[in-house]
Amino acid sequence: MSRWWSVLAVIWLASAACAAQDKAILLDLDGPIGPATADYVKRGFEHAEANQVRLIILRIDTPGGLDASMRAIIKKIIASPLPVVAFVAPSGARAASAGTYIVYASHIAAMAPATSIGAATPVKLPGIGAPPQEPEKKKDRKHRPSSDAMEHKIINDAVAYIKGLANMRGRNAEWAERAVREAATLTAEEAIKLNVIDLVASDVGELLHKLDGRKLTIQGRQLALATSGLLLEPFKPDWRSRLLSVLTDPNIAYILMLLGIYGLLFEFSNPGAVVPGVLGSICLLLALFAFQVLPINYAGLGLILLGVALMVAEAFVPSFGILGIGGVAAFTLGSILLTDTGVPGFAIHLELILGFALASALLFIFGVGMVVRARRRPATTGVEELLEQPAVALEDFERQGWVWLRSERWQALSDRPVHRGEKLKVLKLEGLILHVTPLKEEAS
Repeated sequence: MSRWWSVLAVIWLASAACAAQDKAILLDLDGPIGPATADYVKRGFEHAEANQVRLIILRIDTPGGLDASMRAIIKKIIASPLPVVAFVAPSGARAASAGTYIVYASHIAAMAPATSIGAATPVKLPGIGAPPQEPEKKKDRKHRPSSDAMEHKIINDAVAYIKGLANMRGRNAEWAERAVREAATLTAEEAIKLNVIDLVASDVGELLHKLDGRKLTIQGRQLALATSGLLLEPFKPDWRSRLLSVLTDPNIAYILMLLGIYGLLFEFSNPGAVVPGVLGSICLLLALFAFQVLPINYAGLGLILLGVALMVAEAFVPSFGILGIGGVAAFTLGSILLTDTGVPGFAIHLELILGFALASALLFIFGVGMVVRARRRPATTGVEELLEQPAVALEDFERQGWVWLRSERWQALSDRPVHRGEKLKVLKLEGLILHVTPLKEEAS
């Protein structure tokens, strides 16, 4: 009996191993390429290698993304011991900018009908303010030095990078250079004719059918793909990748930073409140983590902090609005420059900036100002505080009777007749007896 159990265990393990090897994993690169995308691809590749799948498919639909994240993904593709297929799909999708580099880096490049690839010119980076050249002058750009030395250096670096990928995969390096220098684009049908991609497929099923039997060289070893009948396993982002995707959204990071600043300012102005300080610290730390992986402009961050400081100063130092207006201007300009990368999906919405600028101005200039003025108002305590409060007669009396003051019954003396419910003014306090007079008599 034990022998049969051993045989069954061996068969089960063998079938499990075969099932693991007969899978293709599908990763969706949908939207801008950023730190969250790079983390998602890294985890997907680790999952594929751990489960010994036969093929990794990157289904791409992206307008571009950050250079550092793109290069991290390409490093994973080049180092992968498994074949990687870049598939621009579904119809209507595109592999623009960073997506073009990823397609060129993959072992096999495929596109669905009615898709496009190209426009891989590096966009303006923080600190590089060269104006875009006119379209008719872009043709001779490679024959003359750029007016901006830094921009020229970035363009040349991008050209060398994509041409290296093209030569490594045996694809059209000349068009790759045009895609960088001239922002050239191609449809799927044009790309297959120019040897930019390897095949055109309408969906993943047709893609697997066309890949069957194709020969590849991966890390120096020959490999023949057997993709017929492969089980397709979609790989979904885990909670960490989804959280990173939320935190690295520049709009979310911007909101967290401002909430953190407001929370700490409130805590410093009201020591012991605790909750604003704790929540503000958490929000600020999360924002700093996001800014660590995002390409932010530190001049913009400095302008935001200067704007907040000027608006706070307006509440303490009356300047006829000069500090407040300067603070709002610095805050708005700094917010616009904070993530000035030009990369689609990595800009802060102008509506959000203007909304926070207006809210900050109202909060610091008017709200804090009212608090400061209230604190500067002289406080009244003891007898002086009682003299400021109106009393109400609880009964009719000629000279002495009972009145209601600050939720308490007091004995009172009056030099005039008093009627029940009449409002009285406190003149002085002798022991526990109030000296009062009717308010109408006081007014006359």
